[in-house]
Amino acid sequence: MVRGMRNNNPGNIDRNTTKWLGMADKQTDVRFIVFKEMKYGCRAILKLLSNYYIKYNLCTVKDIINRWAPTTENDTAAYYKEVAKDLGVNPEEKITLTKNMCIALGKAITQYECGSEAKNISDYTWEEAYNLL
Repeated sequence: MVRGMRNNNPGNIDRNTTKWLGMADKQTDVRFIVFKEMKYGCRAILKLLSNYYIKYNLCTVKDIINRWAPTTENDTAAYYKEVAKDLGVNPEEKITLTKNMCIALGKAITQYECGSEAKNISDYTWEEAYNLL
């Protein structure tokens, strides 16, 4: 099982001082947050995406992924092109972060981060995660 799935953190969100809803009491990964259940890891992704959109006015896949996966650690261009392709949009096209788009973007990010294992996250889990926002 890939790290993001093992940690219930399919977006591979880094550990920092943020106390996320559903964080495991014992953080066993030195770099990434470990969540108690997958719904909390998915919620964290959706919460970050919502913040990017609302607080920082990031409204293209390119801008969102540039913040999510900085070039210091990732091939960001490949990342945003793949995510945009999964969503069926141009990377520089403005998107509206509706519930469905937010979940679709979260799914595309987890697909990039965790590969085919991300498909094991059910639609129900994504819905639960969104309802926790």
